[in-house]
Amino acid sequence: MPRVDATTSDRPALAARMIAMGSSELTLGFRLIGFETWSEADAGDVENVLSELMRNGERALVLLEPHLARCASPTLARVRAQGGDIVVTEVPALSSPQDYRPEVEDVVRSVLGPGALEELA
Repeated sequence: MPRVDATTSDRPALAARMIAMGSSELTLGFRLIGFETWSEADAGDVENVLSELMRNGERALVLLEPHLARCASPTLARVRAQGGDIVVTEVPALSSPQDYRPEVEDVVRSVLGPGALEELA
């Protein structure tokens, strides 16, 4: 008989949905490696997907293009504030990766100073 740890839940420890939302070009690549994809998603789609994940108590890794990661979704803000089973991260848009600037850069500059992310010569 297999040993069952007392802390084991009814869900497998690593079971999680993998979801990518953004342009069709970006989501195609993620679809090929097994992600659920939402092509041409908008803020309403983000709100609906995250609400469903929370309502069902699901674990998930959710990748969002910048325009979605920075949308005014109340559920996105709640997921980020509480942490836990839903991890949301931003991925650069394929159409303009050179313009990508993660929000964390502002935090680093505010803590370490305006030149903190400049390349060393």
